[in-house]
Amino acid sequence: MNFHLPRALGLLAAVCWGVVVGAAVEPMWTAKPGPWGDLEVRTVYLEPPESLLAVVAKPSTVTRWTFEQTTANAVRETLAKAQVPAPVIERLFSPVRLVTSGNSVVLLPEVEDLTALSVESRSALYLELAKHAANEYQRDPVFILGGDVDDWMQGASLTASQQALFRRLLWKRGGALVFSDVQALLGLAKTPDDVNAVFRSITRVRSLIVELKLPLTTDRQTFIDYWSAGQTDAPRLAFIKAITQRRARQTVDITHFLPSIIRQRAYTFPEMDLGLKGRFPDCHWTSLNFFNLAPKDVYLDTKLAAEHLLKDYEVVDAPYRFGDVLCFLDEGEGLHTCVHVADDIVLTKNGDSILAPWALMQLKDVDAIYRRSANTRVQGYRLKK
Repeated sequence: MNFHLPRALGLLAAVCWGVVVGAAVEPMWTAKPGPWGDLEVRTVYLEPPESLLAVVAKPSTVTRWTFEQTTANAVRETLAKAQVPAPVIERLFSPVRLVTSGNSVVLLPEVEDLTALSVESRSALYLELAKHAANEYQRDPVFILGGDVDDWMQGASLTASQQALFRRLLWKRGGALVFSDVQALLGLAKTPDDVNAVFRSITRVRSLIVELKLPLTTDRQTFIDYWSAGQTDAPRLAFIKAITQRRARQTVDITHFLPSIIRQRAYTFPEMDLGLKGRFPDCHWTSLNFFNLAPKDVYLDTKLAAEHLLKDYEVVDAPYRFGDVLCFLDEGEGLHTCVHVADDIVLTKNGDSILAPWALMQLKDVDAIYRRSANTRVQGYRLKK
C-alpha cells in the first residue's frame, strides 16, 4: 500500500525520525582492526558539575608572569631570547608593570601585550614560564586535543569576543596546541555568570565514545579472550559472551566491557568525599586498581604504587593487551600511567585534581600532555598471573 504525507507532516516525520537536513556531523573514525572487534570512535567533552566548580577557586583577571630565583636583567634577556617585541619589553619593565620581591620578578602584561606576541614567541616564553610553579596555566594549560579548535569551540560557553581572543592567544607545547591566558578571558566577563561560563568552558575535558559494531566479525573466542584478559571468573564476562551471539546490526558501548570499578568511574569527575584520604585518586590509583573488585587506596601513595608496579607486573612491549599499564618514563622518572584498552585507546585520569575525570583518550593525546622531552618513552607493564 502506497501513501503520501502532506508536506508539513512529512517534515514533522523527518524531524521525529532524525532525518534533519543540515544536521551537524560529528567527527567519527574507525579503530584499526584487532581482537577487540570493529570499533567506531567519536569525541565528547566532559564538563565538571556545578557542585565541583563552586568549590574551586577562580583565578583573578590580572595576568602575572612570575620568574623565580632570578634578576630583572636576566628576565629581560629571557624575553629578548623569546623574541618578545622590544616595545612590549619596555612596557613590561615600566614601574607599574614590574614587581620584584626577593629573588622573584613578576611582570604584569595587559591584553595588548599578550596579543602582540607571535605564536612562536609566546610558545618560547610560556615554555620558560612553565618552569616556575607560580605560573599555573603555563604549567598546566588548556589542551586542544587533536588540534581541532572549531571542535573545541562548539560546546564552549564563550562570547564572540572571548572566542576571538582565545584563538589569538593559542600556543604550541611540543606537538600540542594549548591555551594559558585564562585571566585575559576572565577580564572580558561582565557578570559572575560570565565568569562561571568561562571557567566551565576551559575545564572541559575531551574524551572518546567507543562503540563495538555488531554482529561480530572477529573470531568469537579471540574476542572473548581479549576483553576478559585471562580473568575467567570476571563478572563482566557474562555480558561479553552474550553480545557475541547478537546477529542484528547494532552497536554496544565498550564501557560495558570494563571492570566494575572503572565502568562506574568512566566519564565522571571525582566526588568530594574521595578526597577524605588526603588526596584524590590519580593515574596510579586508577591504573593499579583497574582489575580490582574493590579499590585499594594504598595506591594513593606514589612510592607504594611504584613498588607494586615493579613487583607484581612484568615488563611488556607492544602490541599491548587489554588492561596493560602504560607508563610514561623520562630519564628513569615515572611521569604518568594509563591503561591500554584497544587499538590506540587508553583509560586515563590525568592528575589528582577534582577537575580531572576518568576518560578514554588516544595514546597520542596523552603523550602530547605528558611528553617532557625527546627522551620520554612509554613502557608497558602486565599484571602477573
